[in-house]
Amino acid sequence: MELVYEGKAKTVYKTREGLLMVFKDEVTAGDGARRDKAPGKGALAAETSALLFQYLQGRGVTTHYLRFVPPNAILVKPAQVPPLEVIVRFKAYGSYLKRMPKAKPLAPFAKPIVEFHYKDDSLHDPLILEDDVVEAGLLTAGELAAVKDMALRAASALRELYASVDCDFVDVKFEFGRANGELVLVDEVSGDTFRLLCGGEHFDKEYYRKTGDAAGLVGRYAKLLNLTKLAISRQKV
Repeated sequence: MELVYEGKAKTVYKTREGLLMVFKDEVTAGDGARRDKAPGKGALAAETSALLFQYLQGRGVTTHYLRFVPPNAILVKPAQVPPLEVIVRFKAYGSYLKRMPKAKPLAPFAKPIVEFHYKDDSLHDPLILEDDVVEAGLLTAGELAAVKDMALRAASALRELYASVDCDFVDVKFEFGRANGELVLVDEVSGDTFRLLCGGEHFDKEYYRKTGDAAGLVGRYAKLLNLTKLAISRQKV
């Protein structure tokens, strides 16, 4: 296999069938400023992502996902991915509270808020305007509208999924790319990319951000995987 890319959470290899995304047993926070070993995390995040990509594809969201490769990888379609993160927020939390201090933590929004961020750790992924996205050539105006629609549909589907197991899906970070001329949801969908509160407890990376407890995070990711399986099974009934 040919190494294509190595990031904070995954290593990507080129194969004859597509790209193999191998999830690491590591956890980071603060744009990589804090890093710890987290044995077992990679397999849990990979399987959760696989289940959620399949679920979203079943709800009409096009993704780069092809199949799960146990224990800790997924096979995906190659895609051209602009340095852009799309965040969908259902409640006020995280960086939103820093820029909007009058908002109360976890206050629900009248409708979901969609944000665009330029992906660059050295700049701390700054918030940018929709016009910035187009002017910088990251997306065309048509692609921007399509990505916004896909992000809202995917986020709403995930919020509905976890509501079925009495959990509160707070927000999610997506990435999109172009595969064979088609816009697709890429990267991963796991506790590394969304916030989920169950009984007031974080089953996502926010737990590590707050505590620095990597082992505790792995335990919560195991619970997240089981909850995801339960929620998806209820959708099929």
